[in-house]
Amino acid sequence: MRLSNLFGRTLRETPAEADLASHQLLLRAAMVRPLASGIFSYLPLGWRVLRKIEVIMREEMEAIGAQELLMPVLNPAEIWQATGRWQAPAPGPALFRLKDRNQRDLALAMTHEEVLAQLAASEISSYRDLPRLVYHIQTKLRDEPRPRGGLIRVREFTMKDAYSLDADEAGLDAAYEAVYRAYLRIFARCGLRVIVVQADTGMMGGATSHEFMVESPMGEDVLILCPSCGYAANAERAELRPDPPSDAPERPIAEVATPDCKTIEAVAAYVGVPQRQTCKAVFFQREDGSLVFAAIRGDLEVNEVKLANALGGAALAPAGEEALARAGIVAGYASPIGVRGVTVVADRSLLGARNLVAGANRPGYHLLNANYPRDFSADVVADIALARGGDPCPHCGAPLMATRGIEVGHCFKLGTRYSAPVGAAFLDAQGESRPIVMGSYGIGAGRLMASAVEQHHDDKGILWPAALAPYQVHLLHLGAAPEVHAAAEELYARLAKAGYEVLFDDRDESAGVKFNDADLIGLPLRLTVSARNLKQGVVEAKRRAEPDPHLLPLADIEAALRGML
Repeated sequence: MRLSNLFGRTLRETPAEADLASHQLLLRAAMVRPLASGIFSYLPLGWRVLRKIEVIMREEMEAIGAQELLMPVLNPAEIWQATGRWQAPAPGPALFRLKDRNQRDLALAMTHEEVLAQLAASEISSYRDLPRLVYHIQTKLRDEPRPRGGLIRVREFTMKDAYSLDADEAGLDAAYEAVYRAYLRIFARCGLRVIVVQADTGMMGGATSHEFMVESPMGEDVLILCPSCGYAANAERAELRPDPPSDAPERPIAEVATPDCKTIEAVAAYVGVPQRQTCKAVFFQREDGSLVFAAIRGDLEVNEVKLANALGGAALAPAGEEALARAGIVAGYASPIGVRGVTVVADRSLLGARNLVAGANRPGYHLLNANYPRDFSADVVADIALARGGDPCPHCGAPLMATRGIEVGHCFKLGTRYSAPVGAAFLDAQGESRPIVMGSYGIGAGRLMASAVEQHHDDKGILWPAALAPYQVHLLHLGAAPEVHAAAEELYARLAKAGYEVLFDDRDESAGVKFNDADLIGLPLRLTVSARNLKQGVVEAKRRAEPDPHLLPLADIEAALRGML
C-alpha cells in the first residue's frame, strides 16, 4: 500500500475528546474515526488490524473443534421475552428496541444466547447430537449511556462469541476449560498480558464466570488480587474474609445523644469508638418504589452488585431523602432496630460483631451496644461488602491489592438458564427429555485492539505486536533524488513479490514528517532508503521497539528481513 493512496490522514494534534492513550493514538494514526458518540468507522489501517485479530480468534476456536456460523443482529422480541430478558431490569435500557412497519417489537442484539438457544431447540434432539461448540464474529449494539475511551466503551462493536451445548455439567466443565485455554492463547498471540479474575455473572445469569482483564490505570473495573496465593476477582465479585466472632459479652442497649452526627465518621468520633464498631445504614430503592435497608459494619462499603444478587437480581438505585421521609426513616440516624416496611439486608460483618453503635431512628440520637440478632432481625443475611486493597485475602489472609483493568473477554457457565425457557432439550440414553446445558464465551475485538495499544505504545505512537500490525514493514525514502526514488520503488516491488506486507511512504514530505508518521502508526520494522546508504549498498532498518537502527544489505534484503521479523 502506498501511503499517498491511503484513505485516512494521520493527525498532528491529539483530539480534545480523547482521554485514553489508545483512543488518542488510534485517532491520530488514522485507524478509526468517530461517527457519533460510541460509534466508530474503522479506516483501512484499523480494519486490517481488526481482521488480523479475527484470523487469530478463528484459528484458535477451530483448533478446539468450534464451528463458525452467523446469527442475525435483528431479533424478534419473542425470543427475548421467552427467556425473561425483555422484561428484566438487565439488560433493560441497554437493549436497543424498535418496531417494524407492522408494529411488531424487535431488538438489536447485544448478545446471542436467545438466538443460539432457539437454534439448539431445532437442531439438537438426541444425546448423540451433543456436545457441540459454535461461534460467530458479529456486530453487536448496546444503548450505552456513557460511551468513553474510544473503542473501550461503545454503542456498536464487533464481538466473537461462542456457545457450548452439552448434555450435563461435566460436559460444560470440559467445554469451559477448552475455551478458557483457547482464550489465553488468543490473547498471548495478540501480545496481551491478561489477568483472569472471578466475575459476577450479571445480566447473563448462570453459576460461574471469569473475566480476562488487561491491567490499566484507566480501566473501568477494579480488580482485587492476592500476590501471595493468586486469588483474583473483580471487585463486584470479590469475597471478604469473615472476621472471627467477638468474645466480648453483650452489654445492655442504651440511647445516647449525638447532636449533628449524621455520618459514621462523626458518630464514631463523638462516641469515642472505632468506625468498625458502628452499624452503617445504606438505603436503596427498587423499581417499584420499595426500600431496601443495607446494614453493614461502619468501616465497610456496600457492594451494590452483591446486594442486588442477594435480592435475586433486583434493579436498585440509591434512595433519596424524600423516599426515606415518606417511609418515616430519619436520614443519618437510622438503624435496623425497630424499622418497619423495608427489606433489611444484613452484611455478614454484623454476625460476629458486638456492642455496635447504631442509629436510634430519631434525630440527634444513637444507640449503644446494638447486637445482631438480639436487637434486630434481617430478611436476608449475605456478604454484601465491597472488597478493597489491604483487606485480608479470603483464601490465605494475606493483604489484597487493588488495581484497575479493562475487560477484553468473558466466559460464563450458563447451565440451563436459556435452554429450559425455550424448550431446547434432548433425549438422553434412557429416552428422557432433558434441557441442554449451555456455556457462553465472548471477546470484544475492538476492545482487544484498543487494549493492545494501551499496553504497547510510547510517547511517539503505537508499537503494534507483530501479529496485529496492519503491515509488517514501513518503507520510506529520503530526498527527491531520482535514483533514491527509483531504488525505493524497486525495493517496494521486491518485498511485495517476496510476500511481505509493506506500507510504502512515497510522499514528497520531509524526513521529520515521514519518521514521525512511521513512529505514530507503529509498524514493527521501518526501512529507510537514502542516497548515503545506497552508495554503501545497504538499507537502514529500525525496529519500532528499539532505539538503534541496523544496516541490511540491499542485495539480500528479503532474507535479511526474515531474521528481523
